[in-house]
Order: sequence, then C-alpha cells, then structure tokens
Amino acid sequence: MDEIVVVGQMARDLVLVVDEVPGPGGTAPVRERREVLGGKGANIAVGLAQLGAAVELVGVVGDDDTGERLIARAAADGIGTGAVVSRKGCETGLIVNVVADGWRYLEDLPDGVLLREDDLPIDLIARAAAVVVQLQQPPEVALKAARAATGCVVLDGAPERLGDELLACADVVRADHQEAELLVGRKLTGADDALRAAHQVRERGPRFVAFAVDDVGNVFAWDGGELVVPLGDVEVVDTTGGGDAFVAALTFGLTRGDGPEDAARRAVEAAGATVTRPGGRPDLTGC
Repeated sequence: MDEIVVVGQMARDLVLVVDEVPGPGGTAPVRERREVLGGKGANIAVGLAQLGAAVELVGVVGDDDTGERLIARAAADGIGTGAVVSRKGCETGLIVNVVADGWRYLEDLPDGVLLREDDLPIDLIARAAAVVVQLQQPPEVALKAARAATGCVVLDGAPERLGDELLACADVVRADHQEAELLVGRKLTGADDALRAAHQVRERGPRFVAFAVDDVGNVFAWDGGELVVPLGDVEVVDTTGGGDAFVAALTFGLTRGDGPEDAARRAVEAAGATVTRPGGRPDLTGC
C-alpha cells in the first residue's frame, strides 16, 4: 500500500483508571495507570501502522524530554517521524484521561503544539496516497494541507471556520454526532435524519461521509449507496479512542481499494475493539 500521511495532534496521554472520582478534598487510589503516545493524530497514525500501512505523522511536540520520548515511541510503533516538529520554547501537550463511571478528559495543549502553515511538509503531503487531516488544527493549516494533497483527503471532525472550502477539498469526511450537527447546522435525531444530513454534506464536495449517531450507531453515505451500522454488543469501557480507530480503519480500507460497505464495517469493528479498553491508543493488530 502507498504511504498515508496523518496531519494532527500529538501529546503525552496519561490514563488513570479509578473506581470512583473523589469529590472536593477527597482521595482515590489509582487502579491502573498508563502513559502512552496520544493525541488524535498520533492515535490514527498508530492504528494505521498496526493495520499494516506505511504512515507518516505530521504533528508538533515541545523541545523537552517528553517530546523526545514521544517521537521515539512513534518511531518504535512503525510511524515515520521525519515531519514531526519539535517546537522551541514550548512544552509538549498533555492529555489526562480519568476512567471511572465513564471518562473525564483534561487537556493541556499550548498554542505552540498546534501546527502552523510553515510546518507542513508540502512535498510529502502531495505525494501521499491519502492524507488524514485532523480538524483540531487551525482551519488555515488544515486547508493548506488539504489543498496540497493529490491523493484521497480524509477530514476528521468539523472545522470551526472555512468549512465550505475544506469540504470542497475532501474525498471523505468522518464526524461524531456533535461534529455532524455543526457541519449541517441543526440537531440530528435518528438514523434516517443523519443519513439525509450525510447526503447533504456529500453534495458540498466529499464522495463519502460517515457520521456517528448517539444511541444508534454509524451512518454512511456515498454516491449511489448508504448504510446504517448499529452499535455493537460490546462492553464499553472508554470511548475516547473509538473515533481515532474508526478513522484509521476507514482510511486503510478505502486506500487499499475496499468497497464502501466493506470499509465502513471494518471501521465500526475497529472502533468497537478499541472502546473495550481504557485510553485512546488503538490495538488493531490482526484486525
């Protein structure tokens, strides 16, 4: 398979599993602790590497020991790190995920760990078979990356600005329920409504749209087809990495030539396998 480039967030991910979150002044023992390479961009890249793709990560860390360790961890995971920027005078981003009755997310992501337009490796992006653009980055940066790509452009999320311009560059869009509502500018209720919304977004440029629908599952729309995949019968421990695994598997399938329905079902299976474990890091080896 040709190379896939992921443009997105990279951070230290600290996962703490506790029986309950204490109230003010309270204390709780940590039952499980994991410190891993995290951030949505890195999680997608990890998933792609586990599936067997050649993948390069475009992201930013600080010029500190944590940043060096994350770059080394990504390289050990089989991810190309030549386009990762080590930002002078900036601390590496930190995400703390507290898993108890559900999950709670704490982020310390300084402005310096966001990509800037001059950070983008345009030649690398231009020759990639697919480019995943994770839309937690500044819209101008995301748009420059999408416009530079000549392969399949996958947008993950909903941009805060420049939505029409980004959608016009996209081949594939994936959004969770809240992001899908931002894309269409209204509330979504049920699978049929979400399918109509997905087709509306497809008319703005993308050829394939995937939306998560709360309490329903996932809907997919493409030229001449659509699909609803209900929620799987799995024990959900932590949903934080489900979307990242979904994007990795969907991109992998479409890039290697899978049909829309096969790629969609593979994405749902990957997400289901990930949410059964604490933390956002996927484990898609063998999927």
